[in-house]
This record gives sequence, structure tokens and C-alpha cells, in this order.
Amino acid sequence: MSSPKEVTIYDLARKLNISIATVSRALKDDPVVSKKTKKRIADLAREMGYRSNHFARNLRTQRTNTLGVIIPRINSHFMSAVIAGMENVATSEGYNLIISQSSESVDKEKANTVTLFNSRVDGLLVSLAYDTDSLAHFEPFLKKKIPVIFFDRTADLPSSICIQINNQRAAYEATTHLISQGRRRIVHITAPPKRNVYIDRLQGYKQALADQRIAFREDYVIVGNLSQEAGAEAANHIRQLKPLPDAVFVANDNCAVGCMIALKGLGVRIPEDIAFVGFNNDPVSTVVEPNLTTINNPGYEMGQVATRNLIDHLNGAASIQATNTIILRSELIVRESSSKPKP
Repeated sequence: MSSPKEVTIYDLARKLNISIATVSRALKDDPVVSKKTKKRIADLAREMGYRSNHFARNLRTQRTNTLGVIIPRINSHFMSAVIAGMENVATSEGYNLIISQSSESVDKEKANTVTLFNSRVDGLLVSLAYDTDSLAHFEPFLKKKIPVIFFDRTADLPSSICIQINNQRAAYEATTHLISQGRRRIVHITAPPKRNVYIDRLQGYKQALADQRIAFREDYVIVGNLSQEAGAEAANHIRQLKPLPDAVFVANDNCAVGCMIALKGLGVRIPEDIAFVGFNNDPVSTVVEPNLTTINNPGYEMGQVATRNLIDHLNGAASIQATNTIILRSELIVRESSSKPKP
């Protein structure tokens, strides 16, 4: 059975007995065409099931007005906030987003780049997976002069912009805050140190200890995938350390909450026995008891800034070559989970 014939602007023009040029202008909302005629054409187009042929137009302009996005995890509140910021700017500028997820796998990330390249996206917005160690899969974009912007989890690539917070300073602030509350046996839970965000947060933690003359201990760094389950596993490890640590700084809130709940189940009091600081300011940080001290990571703003820079470059209003790294502000939000132990 053959598929129904696609309705064209020729069909609309014939039916209304007006010129093809008038129909074309009306569908592009050209002010030359009267509102009354535009309405007649729009009503008939809707009634006949006319669809604008973006594909043919895109071939003429060499632009698809589509941006590709690769993120590590869709089920992260931080990444959801980033995407909301991206959509806000993209929609206002007439762009669509194709969002793909690497699920923290470099192989899936590579497959995503192939799909987006073949979809002829005008530009790419990327936050890298945990295990990405080569950037060769972005080369086809650079060869075609398709701009690439990295955000949050970034990497040095010629002719690309990185948008992030100062992770080292944020981690330094978080650790220094715990020390100011009288804590000295501070555990750091993080992800494998391949990505800039985790390398920098570990560095900030170490620097804060060094500045307060507290010895760094390898066994106080727990590496996992930063899920709530990983937090619960870390709690069992922490419970067995002698003497018991008196604070934990975690590289994200989800994992911090998993660890807090598990420790409470093991009879540890928070913050009396162990104080906690997380990272990202996810909504979960204000639901857990006690509320979690955390670093506010401005996801929505990051998404907006990344998309605005990409579109400005595409429109010739700014050049990606002119800026290499954009640093956004983060801040420490102090809540009950890190308060001073009562004497």
C-alpha cells in the first residue's frame, strides 16, 4: 500500500487560487502578505496536513538550526538544569536540540558523535564521560569547522571553548569550612580522577589540608561512581576506619545522601560524629535530614552560557577562538550537616 502523497505549497496555491510565491511568503510570515491571507493559508495548511520541508531548505542554507548535546547522565539534576538552560537560549534563537546520553561510557559517547555528525548538527555541546581518554572522535567536527563547546567536564581541544566553575577553589572552600568547624579527619569521596572536575576537586581538598597542616591520607580518598549506592558502600568503609573520621566531603550530593543515610543506619550521628559537605546543590540536599551543606554549581546558567556562545559563534557575532575558558561562580551553602560538634 503506497503512503499518502505529501501536501506541497503548489497544492495550497491551487486550492486557494493564489500564487505559489504568496503561499511561500505567508508560510515564512513575510509582512508583505496581509494577515487575512496568512490566516487563510495557515488554516488550509493545517486542514490539509501540510508540513514545511525543512530538509530542502536546509540543503539550500547548509544549516540545520540544530545543536547536538552529549551528556553523561540524563537522570542527574545538575544535567537537567543545564539542559533547561540550553533549551531556554536555543528556543529563543530558533534552534532545536538533539540530546544524547553517554551513560558514562566512552564507547557510547563515540557512537553519539557519529549519530550527531550524520544528523548534520550546526554545533556540539559536550560534557565528557568518566572514562573518555582520547578526543579523536571529535576530529570530524573540527575538520568540518563545526564548533564544539565543552561544559562542566571539559577537555583541551584546539578551537573549542570550556565552560566550568573553579572546581579547585570550590573544593578548597568546602574542605576549609569543615576544618573551621573543628574537623580534622576528613574523608573525600570522588570519581576516578580522569576528568577535570574530579582532579580539581581532589586538588582543592589536598590544598586545604596542606594549608592547615593536616596530613593527607590515601586511605581517606574513596573512589567510586558517585551514585547513592556508591555512597552506601563508602559508608561501610568509613565505619571501619580507626579512628572514625569526623567529616566527609563528597564530589556530588546524590552520593553524599546515600552515605549519610547508610551511616545513620549504622548508628553514626550527623553532624555530631561526622559532618558532611556535598557538591551541586541538588534538591535532595534539602530533603535529607539533616539538610546537606553543599556547593552551588550553576547548571542552568552554564547551559545558557554554553548555548549563547555557540550560537553567537555560528551567527558570526563572536569567535570561539577568542575565548578558551569561561569560569562561572559557585558558592558554598552552609546547612546543618556540617555544623560544629557541641562540646
